[in-house]
Amino acid sequence: MTRLSAIRTAMIACFALALSACGINSVPEKQEAAKAAWANVQSAYQRRADLVPNLVASVKAAAQSETTILTNVTNARARATSINVTTDDLSNPAEFKKFQDAQNQLTQALGQLRTVVENYPQLQSQARFADLMTALEGSENRIDTARVRYNEAVQDYNTTIRTFPDAIGAKLIHGAKPMVPFEASAGAQNAPNVNFGDMGAQPAPAPAMPGANDNATATPSATATSATN
Repeated sequence: MTRLSAIRTAMIACFALALSACGINSVPEKQEAAKAAWANVQSAYQRRADLVPNLVASVKAAAQSETTILTNVTNARARATSINVTTDDLSNPAEFKKFQDAQNQLTQALGQLRTVVENYPQLQSQARFADLMTALEGSENRIDTARVRYNEAVQDYNTTIRTFPDAIGAKLIHGAKPMVPFEASAGAQNAPNVNFGDMGAQPAPAPAMPGANDNATATPSATATSATN
């Protein structure tokens, strides 16, 4: 009887080992790791989105004529925050692309804002604005890090569910589907340059507003002629 019990225990152990080798545990473990990485991506993007309203308000106070750029940033933020990708959507390429495209649009809009800020050095000298820029730069770095780690977790999970023997449990038991990683598009994968030079430098005189200086609209040929005279 003791020998029979030992054989039974050994068989159970072998069966459990076989199940484990077939992805019973490894597949959900790696899936949860990828989902946790995705939560960090969402948190990083939300942190950036939370900074945008204060950033727009600071720029608007000093650059009231730049309404188009500011509106673009505001609208891009609205689109980015309106698309919510759940963990169930991580295997849906179409939904994931909508999310990524919306976030890329906000990234590009913030990049356009850089050009506006460079024309208003008095804005760069404000401590509040400098703090917002530092926070925004930190958010962009967090987004980049979170996306890289998410892609690594997705690669690990996708490899697991496609390779033997884990693929057996992944397909027959878990019904696992590949998750979608972030894909770099032309320029969109790079964080916008929000370092706007030396924030502590002595601010230069503010540029004249449109219409305040007739020479601002002079053609290059007219300017050159004036210089030779």
